[in-house]
Order: sequence, then structure tokens, then C-alpha cells
Amino acid sequence: MTEGSLPRAAISRLLRPRSVAVIGASDTPGSLGASVLGNLMRNGFAGEVYPINPKRERIGSLKCLASVDNLPEGVDVAVLAIPQAAVLDAVRGLARRGAGGAVIFSAGFAEGGEEGKAQQAEIGRIAAEHGMVIEGPNCLGFVNHVAGIPLTFVETVTLAPEGRRALGIVSQSGAMAAVLSTTFQARDLPVSYSISTGNEAGSGVEDYVDWLVDDDATHVITMIVEQFRKPRRFLAAARRAREAGKPVVLLHPGTSSAARESAATHTGAMAGDYKLMRRKVEREGVIFAETLEELGDISEILIRCAAMARPDVAVLGESGAFKALMLDLTEALEVPLADLNDENAPELRAALPAFVPVSNPLDITAQGLSQPQIYTQTLSALLDDARVGAVVAGIIQTDPVTCKIKIPAILAALEGREIAKPLIYAGLDEGAPVPGEYVAALRSHGVPCFPSTERVFRALARLGKRATLDLSRGETAATPLVRLGEFHGVVAEYQAKDLLGPLGFPFPQGGFAASADAAAAAADKVGYPVAMKAQAQRLGHKSDAGGVILNLADADAVRDAWHRIHANVAAYDASIALDGVLIEKMGARGMEMIVGGRNDPEWGVVVLAGFGGVTAEILQDVCLFTPDMTEAQISAGLMGLKSAALLAGYRGSPRLDVPALAALIGQVGALLASEPGIAEIDLNPVILYPEGDGVVALDALMLVQ
Repeated sequence: MTEGSLPRAAISRLLRPRSVAVIGASDTPGSLGASVLGNLMRNGFAGEVYPINPKRERIGSLKCLASVDNLPEGVDVAVLAIPQAAVLDAVRGLARRGAGGAVIFSAGFAEGGEEGKAQQAEIGRIAAEHGMVIEGPNCLGFVNHVAGIPLTFVETVTLAPEGRRALGIVSQSGAMAAVLSTTFQARDLPVSYSISTGNEAGSGVEDYVDWLVDDDATHVITMIVEQFRKPRRFLAAARRAREAGKPVVLLHPGTSSAARESAATHTGAMAGDYKLMRRKVEREGVIFAETLEELGDISEILIRCAAMARPDVAVLGESGAFKALMLDLTEALEVPLADLNDENAPELRAALPAFVPVSNPLDITAQGLSQPQIYTQTLSALLDDARVGAVVAGIIQTDPVTCKIKIPAILAALEGREIAKPLIYAGLDEGAPVPGEYVAALRSHGVPCFPSTERVFRALARLGKRATLDLSRGETAATPLVRLGEFHGVVAEYQAKDLLGPLGFPFPQGGFAASADAAAAAADKVGYPVAMKAQAQRLGHKSDAGGVILNLADADAVRDAWHRIHANVAAYDASIALDGVLIEKMGARGMEMIVGGRNDPEWGVVVLAGFGGVTAEILQDVCLFTPDMTEAQISAGLMGLKSAALLAGYRGSPRLDVPALAALIGQVGALLASEPGIAEIDLNPVILYPEGDGVVALDALMLVQ
């Protein structure tokens, strides 16, 4: 288990109970208490059941207890099917009786105002003090399909995996957990556990993911999360899942929400909460789905198929138009197609009639109707080809007669074979009457059956990128900033450069000046032409205030600029008092980039980099990096920017020094990881020069907490 997570034994007691109390038990059809009891009875729960209802002597064959205080000591779990107002007293009573945990259906807590929030906090406090595991409030409970225990008010028939690879569902939304369960059961996909966490007063998604990592019946973890309340613990659990070979697939709403505003730096405004979360979570190997449909599709491929070892896909089709459509789709989704032709694929060439060229996508035409062995031979060749990471069979089904010609020939390619890569059957004509026994036969061989190729490729796009993701770790050590304790809040540019310069951060030659004469002396020292920049803690974006004057050629120009800058800033905001100015040597022109880092209190360090300058926030051509990434990984990320061609020598211009920029990004990340007191660092613009000439950060801003 990860550090700080709930003890495994405590969660096991909740999810695998031998005794259950139902507070608010009822025999009224449709009531929550009746639904829970019905689920337990219908699924043959073999443990002790204690209905609690002061108004009933018995419910069916079960004797009712009058209150929680009548429970025997140490019941494993209690289900609270009672109004919100009675929940807190019931939890207190369960704590007195040594109950292991509670499932709370009631809503109206943290989502219901300050009073509800205080009650929820008290529930969490009681749980922590007494070692109880609270699921909810505002949840639908859980279903343990392995042992046949449904502690939910949704009418449920449990289906044990019986040795098959199974999915574990963890969702903050109980409704979505139920939707996923229905979806998976309709696809004949086993589910081990379905757990809804609701408001997470005493346990959260990270606790259940951590528990499922060690559960022998669970092989893939499928999640719907709206907010990670304990991000670092989830990252640790996701890391354990990756190391255990258990993929985690996540649907996380929130791409449309506005980024967190920051008055201090460009970085704070551009590295929004969702982007930061996604970068951190993907770094631990979690696979993101964009829609509920995609979540189900990715999960099905992961649970049925062998792992996708490489991203290159081969497509078997029967139509020239379909081939053209797939070329468009795979390019749009950035799904690479394996290079297959007459010269390099002899097995395919031998399987095809002379008039059918080897290509990818492969169009076997209608010839398969008269020579169905073509399906067998071409699929066998593709499955045996080490250059192919996955195979998609896009089949025109039409009617049962056509299916009887094609599908047995496809199945023949699978007999006696261990399929070492995803093979996915996709019908082109959704709704065609495909006999159920064919679908069952394909699934029995580990072949998912999809109603469209478009869905297949959207899922494979995610899985292919995950297959090639470099998750190796780099060093994060950095030299500490010994004077950091002298600062708080926004650190002005001249002070930030004074702190960072000795660590090797690449800044122009220059110096701070508190008077016009000192500015002229500094300019004489560094050599003309120079730039002058206004300096004050409250002046975050100097160019907006007329606080930057460039190409000053002599001492008189410097003195004149001193007075102009003060006048400009006073006109912009008379309340800003300048500390002085920064004089720096003018350098050669280059590509303007931005590099900035943020020490997020929840997620930790992230570094943003990309194309910068005054239009950085408009263009948003940036990506995020974690401090443990290697320079090679950072360079690869930079080359994935939309305008990356400009870095690689566009139209005869020289290649730019991407390794130097990657080194600076790594330097920022390492410093932030070593100095949690730094909230943000913003270097914008960073001038990137041709290969071998390095980078120079023209501006620097820090926020110290």
C-alpha cells in the first residue's frame, strides 16, 4: 500500500464483509433499505445480516434491531439507508460498537452548504479516530462480484469473473459506476468490483485503486473522477498499478474549465488545473479517455487482448472507399500504419490474388466471398508480422449468409494460436444481423467486436501512444538557494536573476542600478548597446507599462531612458514605486520561447515550456514537463509542439539548440523540486539560438510562498 493510504485490511473488511448491518432496513418496495436487503438475499450473501428499523419486528425471515446500539460488537460494515439528518448520530453509534466501516447513501453534505460540510468533516474525523472506512456520503455503494456481495440500492445480480481477466471500476459518481457495469456486462466483460466513492469523507479513489492493485481478481482499473482530492497519493497508487502491470484508464471531465488565474506569472495562467493534472497522471502511465464510450472501448481492448507493444496498425478491409476513409482517419488521429507492400510482405503477397496489391490499409476486394481462405491467410500473415502492433479487421457483414462465408474463415486464422497483439473485429455496417454465436466465438479468442472502425482507431490511438511512452526517470537534484528566506511574494526580476544566476541560469550580462548615473556606469561596464528595464515587485509585465527601452547606444541615451521609464510607469500606475532599473547587454535575435515552473500545492512541480514572448498566452503553443523527466524526454516533448518545425530548421534556417533549452527546463524543474518554498518561476522570453549557441533568459520572475 502507498504511504498514507488506508490499511488494506480495513478496506478488505468493507469490500469483503462477513457481517452487514442495514440501518433503515425496510420491506417497502422501492425503498433504499428494501433494495439493499433484496440485493443481499437475491445474491445469496452467506454472512450475518442485521436489519435496523425500530418500527419493524421482522423483515422477512430476519429479526430487526431497534437501533445501532443493539448491534453486536464489531460488525464489518453498515449500510446507512436513512435521511441525511440521522447519519451523523448513526456513525457515532457505529464507532461505539466497533464497526469496521459504513456505506452512506445520503446526499446533502459537503455539496449542500456549510452545515453539511461541517457534518461531513465530523464523519471523516470519527472514521479516522476509530479506524473505520467510510464510503460516501452521497454514493451508490459497491458491488463485489467476486464474492457476490452487492451493497448498493441499484438492483443487482452479481456475476463472478470465474477465473477470467476482470475490470475493477472506481468512480466518484455512483450513477456512472452503474452505467459502466451495465456496459461491461452487455459486452460480456467480467467486473471484479464496482466502487463508488461519492463525497469521500473517509476514503477516496486513491485508496480503492491502491487496494485493487493487490487484488488477484482485478487486471484493469477503469475510473471516472471529477476531482482528485489527494493527488499525490493517487499518483503513488497509479505508479504501483503500472509497476504491477495493471493498466489504469481514466475519464476526467474538466477540459472546458477555465485555467487557474495567476497575477504573478504567465506560467501560472497557462498551466491550468486540468492540464497539470493530466501531465502528472499520464507520467504515471494512466491512459486517458475523452468520452464514456471511449472509456469502455479502451477498457475492453485492454481486458480482452494482449498488450499493444508498438503503435503500428494494420487494417484488413474489403473496399477501396473504406481504404481511403481509413487513411484519412488514421492520419487525423495520428495512428501510424505499418509499412506493408509487395516487396517487404511476402506472406501477404502469397495470400492475395495477383491483381490485389499489398498495401496498408489492405483492400482484398470482394474476392473473399469466392475465396474465403483469403481472410484466413491474410490475417495469419498480419498476426505473424512483428512490424504490426495491432490488427483491425473492417468487415462488411450485410446478412447472416455473408457472415457465414467470412467469419468462419476469420476464426480459422485464430485456431491453435496465441494472439500476441490486439486483433479487433469491426463491422462496417452497424446493425447488420450478425449471428450471436460468431460474436461469442470471436470474443472467446480474445477478439473484441466493435460496431465501427472509427471507435476502434480512437481507442488504438490512446493505446499506441501509451505503448511508446518513455516513463524512465531522470535526476532531480539541484543546488539550494541559500538566500531564499529573505524573500516573500513576488521577487522582482533583478532579485530573481541575482538568486538564479550563481546556479548557472543563462542571463545576459548586466547589473542593477538605483540612479541614472549608476545606470550609465553599468552600461559602460557591459558595453553598448544595452536594454533598460524598470524594476519593482509589483511590476510583473513591464512592457505593458512602457517599462522596457531597447538599443540604448551611449551614456546620454541611458540617462534619458532612466527618466522616460519612470514617467511611463507613473503614467501606467502612479502607485508603483520603482526600485531602480536593470541594465543588460543587447544580444542577437533568436527564437522567443517561454520556460516557467510551478510548485502546485496538490500535484507538485510542473514546468511549462514552448513558444513565448508577448504572444505566449495567445498562442498557447506550450507543453508541460515533470521534474523527473530526462533531457531526451524533454527534447521529444518540445519537438511535439505545433510549431516544432521552427526548431528543426524550417525552410533553410538553422536548427535551433533544443538540447540547451531542454537543459534549462530540467534545471527549472530540479530547482523547484528542491525548493518547495518557490511557488513559481517564469522565464519569458527565453531566446533560443542555433544549435551549439545555447539559450539566454531575458526576463525572470519568481513567486516565493
